[in-house]
Amino acid sequence: MSQMMLVRHGQANSSARDEESYDRLSDLGHQQAAWLGAYLRDTGQHFTRVYCGSMRRHQETAQGMGAEQYGSLQIDARLNEFPYFSLAQSYERQTGEPVPMTREGFAMQLERVLAAWAADELEDIAEPFADFAARVDAVIQDIASGDGPALVVTSGGLISTVLRTTLALNTPAWAQMCLAIHNTSLHNWQAFMGRQLLTQFNSVPHLDTPERRHALTHL
Repeated sequence: MSQMMLVRHGQANSSARDEESYDRLSDLGHQQAAWLGAYLRDTGQHFTRVYCGSMRRHQETAQGMGAEQYGSLQIDARLNEFPYFSLAQSYERQTGEPVPMTREGFAMQLERVLAAWAADELEDIAEPFADFAARVDAVIQDIASGDGPALVVTSGGLISTVLRTTLALNTPAWAQMCLAIHNTSLHNWQAFMGRQLLTQFNSVPHLDTPERRHALTHL
């Protein structure tokens, strides 16, 4: 049976207010990736294929994990995150609600932005929701159809969208998944009777010690 382990990237630049500035790991993000890589090696995890998105934070996480020990790193832009900042900016232009400047504000607004995006109500955005959903479905289907277990480094929004499909989530639940996913968390899917079954969600065993709990981050 085919298995996919999806990994969210390490903590990025959470003070950013645009896509480019956000797209790099913080010092803690680099450390999270190194700890995860050590955990996978120490526990004898086996993968025959390894993928990541083309974003800087994806590649820095994969490199920090030492992911290439499992094979040549296949970079696929279909694994990239949705363009949140452009969505929030479009939402501001149309509703007058400003782009949040705090993590709490972001968390409160996210559901409204995603609902407007999914309903095709946002204008002048980098990627319509239908296009994003189609590329996510396509890349996951391609990886799932390959041979042997796959390690996939990507973003929380993409992982939550795969969860949205797997679990038939509505928009509020989808937004909750976006907010819940930890940096460098592990999410496993297993193929069974033609379906992808979720067998592990948001696991961070490499951070589950008293001296590392400070490193458990969402944003």
